[in-house]
Amino acid sequence: MAEPLQTIVLGGGCFWCTEAVYVRVKGVADVESGYCNGQVARPSYEEVCTGQTACNEVVKLVYDPAEISTREVLEIFFVVHDATQLNQQGNDVGTQYRSGIYYSTPEQKQVAEELIAEIGKGGFFSRKIVTEVQPVSNYWPAEGYHQDFFERNPNQGYCVAVAGPKVAKFRKTFARLAKN
Repeated sequence: MAEPLQTIVLGGGCFWCTEAVYVRVKGVADVESGYCNGQVARPSYEEVCTGQTACNEVVKLVYDPAEISTREVLEIFFVVHDATQLNQQGNDVGTQYRSGIYYSTPEQKQVAEELIAEIGKGGFFSRKIVTEVQPVSNYWPAEGYHQDFFERNPNQGYCVAVAGPKVAKFRKTFARLAKN
């Protein structure tokens, strides 16, 4: 019997960038931009941008563990964003851009904590990893215009300057995990 699909939520800065990467990953069945682990129900983008909601910009991934492991999902995550920047990714600054892994199973939590410890010991980063690992809570989908943003706006300035290079880095580093 096949394993059921799993869901994990990741905060790696602007959700446009993170979504642009994961829609290209084999075994990822669905990617949705949203907000989580904050204090406001059904927050709007404008509310989240104030930094007053405690919500994080995230992507919710539904993936097939028979095709891609939780570890591989998280390895991609640590390559395509800077897990050492507290409440920031590049020029995007605020708690809504914090690095976070929001798990839905105890196994996902274990994999995340083990991988963070391994990366920390391995000297992959010159600074300490600040990624929070918490159970997913208070998840809400982002507005429709945020969904598939990179796919619909590949020539938009932010997409060209920030999302595009992250997609290229994924393709170069994880070619074996890229959808054709």
